[in-house]
Amino acid sequence: MFRKEIKVLDCTIRDGGLMNKWQFSKEFVKGVYNACVQAGVDYMEIGYISSEDQFPRTEFGPWKFCAENDVREIVGDNANGPKLSVMADIGRIKFDDIRPKSESVIDLFRVACYDYQIDKAIELAHHVMDKGYEATINLMAVSKVNDRALNQVLEDVAASRVGTFYLVDSFGSLYSEDIHGLMEKYIKALPGKTIGFHGHNNTQLAFANTIECIRCGANMLDATILGIGRGAGNCPLELLLSFLKNPKYDMVPVLRAIQEHVKPLQKDINWGYFIPYMITGSQNDHPRSAMAWMASENRDDYVSYYESVVKNKEV
Repeated sequence: MFRKEIKVLDCTIRDGGLMNKWQFSKEFVKGVYNACVQAGVDYMEIGYISSEDQFPRTEFGPWKFCAENDVREIVGDNANGPKLSVMADIGRIKFDDIRPKSESVIDLFRVACYDYQIDKAIELAHHVMDKGYEATINLMAVSKVNDRALNQVLEDVAASRVGTFYLVDSFGSLYSEDIHGLMEKYIKALPGKTIGFHGHNNTQLAFANTIECIRCGANMLDATILGIGRGAGNCPLELLLSFLKNPKYDMVPVLRAIQEHVKPLQKDINWGYFIPYMITGSQNDHPRSAMAWMASENRDDYVSYYESVVKNKEV
């Protein structure tokens, strides 16, 4: 439960923003940031960095873009806070949009990609590293990647300068046996590199799978306050901190943030355990159809949704 190499990354704003198009108030983001500072969290992911010509500001909130002035307004001159992270999707950011690290309070770029984009992901990660940032590569939807493709991804990452590679359970469909096997594969293929884990909670296994990753040697761990995140959400930060038993982490600021900021959001945003999200997780499917069903007038017709998912898989 205690290993000094372990780092915790809070992605409340970035992953939670998938549920409201990153339209969090600055008061909310500041509350989450202050909680991370006081709780001793190692990294806070404050959102995505995206090209504004692809996403209209009229539809998406500021944490889809993480403009430098917006981020600085949240963190101020706090030199003792967590390192700041942003996520970048392949094809949704221009290299010229990334300023040198000397001009930014951002510390870490996490490059999200699918297996067929690994060459572009490595190129982007190397680019931000050359500008002075830390970088990770987060391979999404690994539960859909076949062995041959995954072996090629790992071979390419092993040959790269990128120091951290993430096991990502995008659909919340992996079981502990899957996690164990993938961790063994990652560690063997990537000697000297750090392995991270990001889990979704469709089948209520994000926390358990995080523990399995810890046991297998993962040292970068993602979590969100009250588990807020896309669909079923993520591993809850408060659960993870309580498990790690590291005295540098303080639970009270996280509980205060739940009480004052995150819990009230549940009046307007439905994340967590809902049957449609469970169904997509059990079927190893992307939760987008479940999110659409949850927003429809048929949201409580679980049988019809299940039958539609199974029928689509049979086609």
